Amino acid sequence: MFLINTAGPRAHALEEWREPARAVSECWAAFLDPEPVTRRWAFASYVAALDAEEVAATELAALAFRMAA
Repeated sequence: MFLINTAGPRAHALEEWREPARAVSECWAAFLDPEPVTRRWAFASYVAALDAEEVAATELAALAFRMAA
């Protein structure tokens, strides 16, 4: 009999989500603190990080749905 390790894909998906979540936090902090010259760039980085986090969260949710089915 084979055991299926479902913790592996879930752990991987969580880590794939955590990295963009950290980037969102770092980009927001950079947006709040920069010189006026870099503020536009910092906000663009923040929005890009939010997009990446959304993709990772969607993949994590899809994995959770597949595991529940």
